[in-house]
Amino acid sequence: MKKIPMLIDGEWVHGDAQTYLDVKNPSTGEVIAQISNASKEHVEEAVRAARVAFEREGWRQWKAYERGQLLIEFAHYIRKHAEEWSLLECRDVGKPLSQARADIEAAARYFEFYGGAADKVMGDTIPIEDGLLNAVVLEPVGITVHIVPWNYPIQITARSVAAAIATGNAVIVKSAEDTPLTTHAIAEWLADKLPKGIFQHITGLGREVGPYLTSHPDINHITFTGSVPTGIAVMKAAAENVVPVTLELGGKSPNIVFADANMEQALEGVVRAIIQNAGQTCSAGARLLIEERIKESFISRLAQRFQVIQVGPGEADMEMGPLLNEQQYTKITALLQQAKVDGYVVTGGEPLTLAGYENGFYVQPTILDGVDPNDPLAQEEIFGPVLTVLTFSTVEEAIALANSTDYGLVAGIWSQNIDTAHYVASRVQAGQVFVNNYGAAGGIQMPFGGYKKSGIGREKGFVALRNYTQMKNIAIRYAPPNQH
Repeated sequence: MKKIPMLIDGEWVHGDAQTYLDVKNPSTGEVIAQISNASKEHVEEAVRAARVAFEREGWRQWKAYERGQLLIEFAHYIRKHAEEWSLLECRDVGKPLSQARADIEAAARYFEFYGGAADKVMGDTIPIEDGLLNAVVLEPVGITVHIVPWNYPIQITARSVAAAIATGNAVIVKSAEDTPLTTHAIAEWLADKLPKGIFQHITGLGREVGPYLTSHPDINHITFTGSVPTGIAVMKAAAENVVPVTLELGGKSPNIVFADANMEQALEGVVRAIIQNAGQTCSAGARLLIEERIKESFISRLAQRFQVIQVGPGEADMEMGPLLNEQQYTKITALLQQAKVDGYVVTGGEPLTLAGYENGFYVQPTILDGVDPNDPLAQEEIFGPVLTVLTFSTVEEAIALANSTDYGLVAGIWSQNIDTAHYVASRVQAGQVFVNNYGAAGGIQMPFGGYKKSGIGREKGFVALRNYTQMKNIAIRYAPPNQH
């Protein structure tokens, strides 16, 4: 059994032998590795090492372009080992192998993108008056903590870590206890390339280890992706030390299909938006808002499509893989059973047992209809392959339904009328709006984050670099030489 060590102060560290946690392959239920459950002392040592490393002259003397070159070199390395890393992600998360491959390429692109940006994080000068040079400079914030969820571990680690290193910070990553393997692979490479303490990897139960990090008084920024309740707890802990946060807290995102939409494109877009990673995606298109006059025909075709979706183990590379773990499986199967009792299930709604994979966590992709817009099924994040259908008759009604939840992460609009598309896009409360597509292939360059309870701040793109910098204004008085 492979035991995954933590990387703390340049050393590979194992916790107490009694505290190892199993890492399981969701496709099979088998244990594929074990990790340490970090102690408070491990966290204290990591923060101390990060502070020493950040303030050491050696790291300060790394030029911005040198940090960038390192990140670009890493992107090349990831691509060279893409198949190996894709298998790690596939076995760790359970997602189909082709989706894991896309995640590995996205990770490479993040390191490449922020590597190219490292020496382009520029300040400004502000004209004040003659004899006064006023400069605005951007400096690294210091120690950044990155708490990564289990659904897209390689992508979400890469997108924030690359930006933080590009801007010169010391980084501590806490990977999800269910999916640490690709973050460990990142640590193995960076351990040999960066000064010790600049990149560290902590493992363990989020509910135990996370608070040690988020409440630490010597942390300078926290990036967290996860649930709203946990995000609130992170924010409260950070507030005690006046530490800024970037929070991405999920969604209940709508796909709004108008009667004039290209039906083939809309149909496939709606399907892909909910079955990717078995619906375990913060930006999943979990609500279908369908114009009433095309509802019957569209739902009929959608149900037929759902019924032939291939579900299987990640390495078989079918359309949909398993749920992550037993907790997810138990929660979602119970919810679906109640939905069947209530008469909401159009198709699906059952657990699946696959021959040879009886210990995997499989469910049928499911469509729910007849749900009241205020019902929890239409309001709360299910985090599974469950699509809730709502109906509208007018554009204003569609907008009202789209904005009727506490979330505002992503929205999809399907219409061939440019006026309708622009108008709805301008009124929908969402951080990303897609017209006649959904997701834009990951959108490395596109700012990502939400309105309302979907979070605070933005990741991806150039704007994310500001998360990991702080602004300093320097005003220099000068005078002609003969006046000295």
